[in-house]
Amino acid sequence: MANELEAQVQLLEAQLKKLQKNQPKDQLSIIVFSGDLDKVLAAMIIATGARAMDMEVKMFFTFWGTAMLRDKNKSPKGKDFMSKMFGFMLPKGSTKLKLSKLNMFGMGTAMLKDLMKKKNVASLEDLIATAAEFGVEICICEMSMNLMGFKKEEMIDYPNLSYVGVGTYLSDADESKIQLFI
Repeated sequence: MANELEAQVQLLEAQLKKLQKNQPKDQLSIIVFSGDLDKVLAAMIIATGARAMDMEVKMFFTFWGTAMLRDKNKSPKGKDFMSKMFGFMLPKGSTKLKLSKLNMFGMGTAMLKDLMKKKNVASLEDLIATAAEFGVEICICEMSMNLMGFKKEEMIDYPNLSYVGVGTYLSDADESKIQLFI
């Protein structure tokens, strides 16, 4: 009877260890697909808020989201015609993003930025600096960069920036308690 009880306890301990091993991390993974100001603002507010709550945060910028990470002061050489066209048509950096709705030829975006300033809401540039200070990791989709003709030399200087594929994002998301698509 004692041996049977001991065997059951060992089995339960093994199952408990397996469950604990497979628990997701206290981590947030965000896909930033959009390059719209309001959506990127929401992503950065959530990311910095999660870091303030001691969660690990990994942001995966892909497709239109990658344009926000372009540095307005950098112009790499050696781009082909299509890369130059994408570079010309897409916003170059966080200050050039527009609202997804009610943009009204830029008037809506200017009104929102002015309102944020009056109400002491952090700008997108401030949120990026805070995210860097808090250790938010930014991963840029290599396929999107190649597709749009962006080069690493034109991206912002950010301490926790890496260039990855979708497999890295999926691995991060699999380990995360929370995954968001913005």
